[in-house]
Amino acid sequence: MDDDVLDSLWLAADHGVSFDGLHVDRTDETVHFETPADDATVTGRAAFEEVATEHAAYVSNWFFWHERAPTRDDHWAFCRWLEGASETPVSDRHAALDGGVTRSWGQLELTVSSTGFGERRYALRHEADADEPLAPLTRYDDPLAARQLVKHDGDGRYRPLKTATNLPTGWVFDDLLPEAMLETVEYVYPATIANWYRERKGDLDVTHWRETAARQTGIYGLVSDLDDEAVGWLAEACCVDSQCCKRREWDLDDECDLDVPRSEGAFPCREPCSLVVAAARTVTKLEREATETYELELTPSEKAQLETLVDAVAEDRLDEIREADFDDGANRYRVRYLRTKLFDDGLPDGHS
Repeated sequence: MDDDVLDSLWLAADHGVSFDGLHVDRTDETVHFETPADDATVTGRAAFEEVATEHAAYVSNWFFWHERAPTRDDHWAFCRWLEGASETPVSDRHAALDGGVTRSWGQLELTVSSTGFGERRYALRHEADADEPLAPLTRYDDPLAARQLVKHDGDGRYRPLKTATNLPTGWVFDDLLPEAMLETVEYVYPATIANWYRERKGDLDVTHWRETAARQTGIYGLVSDLDDEAVGWLAEACCVDSQCCKRREWDLDDECDLDVPRSEGAFPCREPCSLVVAAARTVTKLEREATETYELELTPSEKAQLETLVDAVAEDRLDEIREADFDDGANRYRVRYLRTKLFDDGLPDGHS
C-alpha cells in the first residue's frame, strides 16, 4: 500500500475516522480499527499498516473520497451517485469498480472505474454507442472539446437546446480524472449537476410559467396571453422524454399544476426554457386567429395518411422512411401524390 495513503490515514485517525463502514481511532501508538467484518486494536505503526493493508478496500475508498475526490458539494455528491456509494457496500463497490460502474445522464453513458489504489477514471460516450468498441469512436481527452462537439446534431444542424435528445454520436472521452469528467458533463448538459443536487437537498428554486411569462418583454411580451390549456399543449409538445432529457418541474404556478405527464429525466427543469418561450410566442399568435371551417373529402386511407404524416414530422422520423416504402403514409412519393390530388389548385372547395 502506498506510503501516502498510510500516512494520511495515520494522521486522520488522530482525530477519528468514520466513513462508509470504516472506523479508525488512534491514541498515541494504539489504533482501534473497525469495519463491518472486523474489529481490531493494535499498537505501533507496523501493526497499523498491516491491518490497514488487510482492509485495503475500505482504506482506498476513504482515501479517494477525502484526498482525491472533488470537494465542491454537488460535484462530490454526483461522483458518489455515479458509483452507487449510498446503496452499495464498500466491498461490493470495490469489486464492481474493477470492471466499471455505469450510469445514464440524459443521453450520456458515464462509466467510473478503479485504476489504482484510491484512484478513479471516468469515461463518457453517447448511450447509443454503449455497445460499440472504442476503435471506431473519435477519442477526446480535453473537456473543452465537448463544447464544440455538442453544438450540432448528427446531421450538422445547430442544437439550440443543449438538453434536446439529438446529441450526436460517434465519440468517447475514455480516461478522465474526476474534475475533467465533471467539466465535460457541464459542457454537454450545463447546470444539470447543480440543479440535480439542489433538488436532492430540497433547495431547487422553480420558476413557473405564469411568472416566466409575466417577465417577458419586447416581442415575447405577448406570451402572457396564452391560455392555460394551450400552455399544457405546449408542454406536452416540447417537455417530454422524446424531446428533452430534463424532467419538467414547473407548472402554471405554485398552486396550479399542468395536467400533462412529467418526463422521467435524471435532472430537473426548473423553469420554461428559451426554446419553450420562443415556441409560445408563435403559438400565441396562432391561437389568436379566428377559426374557420374547411370541407375536405378524404378516403379513410387518406385520413390515416395525414395522421401518419403529422406523426412522422412530430417524431422527427422522416429520415427513417425508405424511398420505396409506399406503405408508409409519410413516404415522400405518397405525400406528393396526395398534394397533387388535393392541393395543387389551392385550398379545397367548400371552406367558409
